[in-house]
Amino acid sequence: MPPQEGDDAPDFETLLCTGETFRSTRFADVASEGAVLVFSAFAFSAIAENWWKRYERAGWADFDVPVVGVSRDGPYAQNAFLRELESPFRLFADTDGTAADAYGLRRERDGMANVTTPQRATFVVDGEMRVAYRWVADDWISPAPRDEVEAAVANL
Repeated sequence: MPPQEGDDAPDFETLLCTGETFRSTRFADVASEGAVLVFSAFAFSAIAENWWKRYERAGWADFDVPVVGVSRDGPYAQNAFLRELESPFRLFADTDGTAADAYGLRRERDGMANVTTPQRATFVVDGEMRVAYRWVADDWISPAPRDEVEAAVANL
């Protein structure tokens, strides 16, 4: 079950992609002052492109805390995706589902035999690694409610 507001945010370690490089990184190190953690669709999917462009247009790159994504794509695909979008964000390459499992979000995909991806979700985590805000989608396409995420970040 995904963590609730007030719960400790699970830590995990996987490859963090910048668009140029990738390095094994603990989420706790990224979130030392707080963070927005977005579990999203496959890189290069129309859904992922729409989400990340939408978040950039909304000014999320200007938050006082980092906004980082998680998807199951490998680091080369993640970096190519970030470069194509000219994105200011970073993405965790969760190829083995470490982050999705830590957050209780890994799901089988209908019509995609033996493929699992994280359920769409967004968490705002404070500097103490506590969940300050949680949104878990009921479907595979809806983006996080921007106003709610922005309010949660402002309250950190």
